[in-house]
Amino acid sequence: MQHLPILIGAALGWLAIAIAACGVGFLLVSAHTFRRFFAAAVPAPARNEAVTLLKPLYGAEPRLFDNLATFLAQTHGGPLQIVLGVQRADDAAIGVVAALKAAHPQTDIELVIDATVHGASGKLSNLINMDRVARHPILILSDSDIAVAPDYVAQLLAALDAPGVGAVTCLYRGRGDAEFWSLMAAAGVSYQFLLGATFGVAKRLATPCMGSTIALRRETLDAIGGFARFADVLADDYAIGASVRALGLEVAVPPMLVTHACDESSADALWRHELRWAATVRDLTFWPYVGSIVGLPLPVAVLAALYWPAAGVILALAAIFARWVVVRSVDAAVGRPVASFGIALLHDFAAFAVYIASFFVRSVDWRGATLTMKQDGRIAAATEH
Repeated sequence: MQHLPILIGAALGWLAIAIAACGVGFLLVSAHTFRRFFAAAVPAPARNEAVTLLKPLYGAEPRLFDNLATFLAQTHGGPLQIVLGVQRADDAAIGVVAALKAAHPQTDIELVIDATVHGASGKLSNLINMDRVARHPILILSDSDIAVAPDYVAQLLAALDAPGVGAVTCLYRGRGDAEFWSLMAAAGVSYQFLLGATFGVAKRLATPCMGSTIALRRETLDAIGGFARFADVLADDYAIGASVRALGLEVAVPPMLVTHACDESSADALWRHELRWAATVRDLTFWPYVGSIVGLPLPVAVLAALYWPAAGVILALAAIFARWVVVRSVDAAVGRPVASFGIALLHDFAAFAVYIASFFVRSVDWRGATLTMKQDGRIAAATEH
């Protein structure tokens, strides 16, 4: 019995070596898959369909005006309505919307201020309130912290036209808007999440539907029960996609990127955001989430070095090289560096801490509210963490 701790330690060391080795291979294969996936992108011509853009807002985020303005600078040739919504009459985003209207007087911009609550999700309550003024048959909803290219609407409509497609969603890269901690967040989005999501989509291992963008027709939204059906769901974007697929329709993911603006200004903000995201993914796809540890070979290799120093150091160096390949591949697709290579490596260790902590969390912070996570993927208001 006295040798049991040594045997357990050795077994864990070998397990860490195996995970790290698999992780190095995964990063290299994923980088190759990433490059091939986005190499398939083709230009989309301007379209003439009538489209409503839905943008639920909360507060005056950094660069909110600039992010929203990208949705108005579209090559789209048809009617384009943008509906912006807040739930408080004193929300700082209202001033940004006023400036947006002044800068674009010819654009069809609607602002909805409505405090009506329809469920535990503030975002869905906002969307339900906004939806009553949406006039057009094609709806494109996206989070407030998203910026897009001029052909965004054209690309979505082209993908939505494909046979059997009921909705379209978009992969996204990060952009740091608030110095160091936001750059850490952007590195995680771009060099970890985006890489894994692209691999899952390209290999048909994942069927995502993301708040970065969900484009669908009004009849499809009505067929899945409208926004009200998801008012008590934490991962409402994922649930919308699952409901569309339940109709026998596909959620398409075209080879295009939108930008997620990261505004984390502190370590605490970064921790809360990434922990909420990780706990959500854990509840949605538990075993794939358990296996996602292969995407973090560097911290696992460092742990392996505690038991088997030579193998651990070799694997750590291999993991650093593999992450460098990932960073180069993603930055090439984005057109500029998302974050420094040092920040990318540092985020690997932060992500490993989040991964471990996520298995012990049952409530999350969302826009200042604490929400309790239920077993069926639904949420309820909570009074404490």
